[in-house]
Amino acid sequence: MRAQDKPAEKVPANTLKIQVTFVETAGEKKVANLPYTFFVQAADSMIHAPWTKVRMGSRVPIPVGKEGATQYFDVGTNIDARSAVAEGGKYDIALNLERSWVGDDAGSAGGAGEGRSSIIRQFKTEFTLTMKDGQTTQATQGADPLSGRVSTIVVTMNVLK
Repeated sequence: MRAQDKPAEKVPANTLKIQVTFVETAGEKKVANLPYTFFVQAADSMIHAPWTKVRMGSRVPIPVGKEGATQYFDVGTNIDARSAVAEGGKYDIALNLERSWVGDDAGSAGGAGEGRSSIIRQFKTEFTLTMKDGQTTQATQGADPLSGRVSTIVVTMNVLK
């Protein structure tokens, strides 16, 4: 490096605490409130941002065929997140979210009932939010077409100091 060259200015490392909550309602009744908290390192750009991944779930046996065979399916929550410093003290947060669970053909959230077949239900979404320290926002909302239950994604972000 020559004497007149300035070293590249580095963006200070910022660790963000992210909470993603899956809220599920059936009419006015809240039937699920599933919070996930994790940490993300904010990079100088999304291209250089490392992914933080959260995996929580179970392998569920589902009967298949007439022979009494069983196949195992992964159900639960998958979260992939990364972040970059944005302008004005804000942060861009990219989230890929997937939640799956076992329902039955009658639309219940539990396992298959007597004489009912199992259904693996899914909710998937990908989005990028620009958030400031301490902000909470409702990011996505969707209704299950079979059960009518509404899933809402709520995201809270705090900068660790």
